[in-house]
Order: sequence, then structure tokens, then C-alpha cells
Amino acid sequence: MKRREALAAMAAYLGPLRQGAEALYGAGRPNIKWCVSSFLWTSTQWADSGTLPYTEMLDVIRDTGFDGFRLTGWPGVLNRIGMDLPQLEKELSKRNLRIATLSFGGAADDPSKHADVEKQARAACEFLKRFGATEMVTFSPRRVNKVLVREHIRIACQFYNRLGDVCAEYGVRTGLHNHSQGQLIETQDEIELLLKLTDPKKFHWCPDTVHLYMANCDILGLFKKYANRLIFFDLVDAKYEYQKDEMRLPNGKIEKPGSQNGTFMLGNRDYGDGEVDLQGIMRTLKQVKYKGWINIDHHYSRVSPRDSFERCMKYIREKLDPIHM
Repeated sequence: MKRREALAAMAAYLGPLRQGAEALYGAGRPNIKWCVSSFLWTSTQWADSGTLPYTEMLDVIRDTGFDGFRLTGWPGVLNRIGMDLPQLEKELSKRNLRIATLSFGGAADDPSKHADVEKQARAACEFLKRFGATEMVTFSPRRVNKVLVREHIRIACQFYNRLGDVCAEYGVRTGLHNHSQGQLIETQDEIELLLKLTDPKKFHWCPDTVHLYMANCDILGLFKKYANRLIFFDLVDAKYEYQKDEMRLPNGKIEKPGSQNGTFMLGNRDYGDGEVDLQGIMRTLKQVKYKGWINIDHHYSRVSPRDSFERCMKYIREKLDPIHM
């Protein structure tokens, strides 16, 4: 067989495989990219010390059809992944994966620490810019006594507007990630107050539906009201389940019965197993023509990360893609 004929035969053979791969990995989604959070691995799968099997995580993300991941534990985690940044870039490129964003936080409600937080934010933006990411997910500080919440939110919001300007210098947008486990912004009132006190051109919204669920928020109502502030978000299904029994995690840690962390983890559900109106949220996104990343931030998997993300991707293809595409 001549070389030209061999190449033609190979192209004919690879064509159907390429089409199958594109269907598998969501190449037909022009406006949405799906990612997962590395927190599932760092919180329940891997030990707190030693080199992390990061490429194994990347393989699972690729194999289950996602486009990338939200990096957690920045910047300390970079000392544990067993590779430098050029090597990480090569590993991502081999798997056609991207770092979608990273989790960032700091004492936004403490003026004496603002300069340090800004310095850290600049370093984070440099990292994101290197990897082609354009959003940074910002977590609020630790929770204070209820009578002080409004003042701390006011101070934080003034800083968040400044933080938005800093990120913009690097071509990065940032927004608030609500959290129901001891952070300043938890409840619906607090979320809405923050969005009222921040400039929508500078500071945005990166909600997490499982935390909204645990805080008894009107999830769909918030999405409908503030969809124009979305730049990135965690779409997680949830169903409350009190932790009655001891939980032994893959990394050897044990959650004793009745712990808030164990109860929260049990509340994390694969798509379709919980009570969050995932399809209603997708319809809202379609109405506002949302374009960007959607993240699955699992904190716990009943079988394995691979099993959970395979189940979630199946739901995405069958239930969510038809709505937004």
C-alpha cells in the first residue's frame, strides 16, 4: 500500500473514533465547559502529607469527560504535586485539560491584612494567567458573631471592589463563593447584602448550590435574580442526611457520628440523587445566555471519584446538555 493510500485509510479509521471522542468529551458544547474540584481528592482520598498522585486525578477527570478542574489548596498544594509548573502544563496538555480556576481566600474584613491579601491575589492571578484561566473564585473570611456580621461584610465589600480592580489588571475576574461551614457569607440575606454592596462591574458571583442548600436558601430564586452576576459556579446536587454512623474515609480519616463535616459530606449527591433543581438552573442559564465554566465540587463520594463523575456526566449528557445547547 502506498503512503498516500495508507494515510487515507488511517484517516477513515480515525474519523469515527474522533467523532466518538468528541461526543464523549462534550466538544459540542460551545458555551459551557464542565470541570470538577480537586477538593474531593485532597479532602477524602489523599493523605495530608507526602507527594500527591496528581496524574491519577487528571486521568479520572479526562476519562469521565470533563474539561478541567478547580485547583484547591493553592499555593501550598503546588509543593506536593510532584512536578514543577512546566511539567504540570505538559500533563494537562497531554490530556486536553485546563485549570479552570483556583480557590482563593483571605481576611477581606480586616483592613490591617488587606495589603497582604492583595499581594497573594496578584500571585494567584499570575498563576491563572499562565494557565489561561480568566476567573478566580474568592471565599469569604471566617464567620464572626452575628451582631458584627453586617460591619464585617461592609469592610469586606469595600476590599472586594478593590480586589476586582487588581484581578482586572491580569485579565481575570473574581467573585464570591458562599460557604455554609463557618464563613462570613452563608445565608441568603448575607449573599444579597454582599451583591448589593459590591460593584457588579468589578466583583461577581461564584455560588455553590450545596452550600446554598445547606443554608436553606431559595436556590433557583437567587439564580434567577442574580444570573447576570455569574462568572463561575459550583453546581452540586444535595439532599440532607444526618451522619448517624462513623465514617471511615479512603485517606484513613474518621468522622465520628454526628459531626457537621460528616453530615455535610453525606449531603453531597451525584446528579439526580438530590433535591437541587439542576434543570431549572440550566434553563435560567439559557435565558441569560451564560457562557463559562460549571464546576462539580464534590466533598465525598460513596463509591469513588471515578464512579461519581461518570454518573454525573451521564446526567449532564442526558438531562442538562439538551436544555442549554
